[in-house]
Amino acid sequence: MNTLVAPPARRGAERLPDGRLLGWAEWGPPDGRPVLLSPGAATSRRLGMGAAAPDDLGVRLISLDRPGLGASTPAPGRTFAGFAADVEVFAGLRGLGRPAMVGNSQGAPFALACAAAGVTGALALVSAADEVADPRFAGALPAELRQLADLSTHDPEAAERIFAGFTPQAMWDLVMGGSPACDLAVYQRPEFAAGYREALGEAFAQGPAGYARDTVLAMGRWGIDLSSITAPVDVWYGEHDATHSPDLGEGLTARIPGAVRHVVPGAGGALLWTHPHRILRALLDRSPASAHR
Repeated sequence: MNTLVAPPARRGAERLPDGRLLGWAEWGPPDGRPVLLSPGAATSRRLGMGAAAPDDLGVRLISLDRPGLGASTPAPGRTFAGFAADVEVFAGLRGLGRPAMVGNSQGAPFALACAAAGVTGALALVSAADEVADPRFAGALPAELRQLADLSTHDPEAAERIFAGFTPQAMWDLVMGGSPACDLAVYQRPEFAAGYREALGEAFAQGPAGYARDTVLAMGRWGIDLSSITAPVDVWYGEHDATHSPDLGEGLTARIPGAVRHVVPGAGGALLWTHPHRILRALLDRSPASAHR
């Protein structure tokens, strides 16, 4: 198996009009086709998407720290719409046009918000955290998860206080304890584990509030008009992924006009690093070069 993660080639932060910083990290050629990455829960911009894929495919992969995570300034009470507005400003500052985007795990609803707002182009949802607070999942969730989803919907401040008790080690233990063997074979590789732990540490460097707000937004009702999305969307799950969506994204895909679902045999929730070439090739095929400057 090839090396799955590598340190960013470039890092920085853009200052937004209100003075906040939005942290970013890049891989691939500086003049490559830009693809934004909304990373998963409790991680920073650090992990990226496959060590070699951006260079191999001519992709300028740009991973963003959401507010309060990594190098991005906190924004208490932030919303999905607020994140989409930040991304629109960021794309303008960096001259990216309407870039394609990848949303991984808990980063998926944030990427969907960008697509619904029309600020990004083609979208790949990878091991996407589904809208677990949707009533159709009421009978499919473990009791504790159902309670957290309900609390995130009806009393988000109380839910944030619970999630603020998480630490990098607690997140590591949660992922290691709930992943299938095919994913543990990825996560426990020394170079991946080192990068993942670094990303967890960066995400919590400003405290747990950024992760807590992220999680309340993702676990409550999204309020994103998925039917308004006009950009092409691919939805990717591994067949052994038992943590991100009770139906492997079948219902989520049906709610997005024209979306295409891919279920990868023999894989789990680590698709972002085990199948980056396949995911990025499909994204580029669905994203005309004219969308980028």
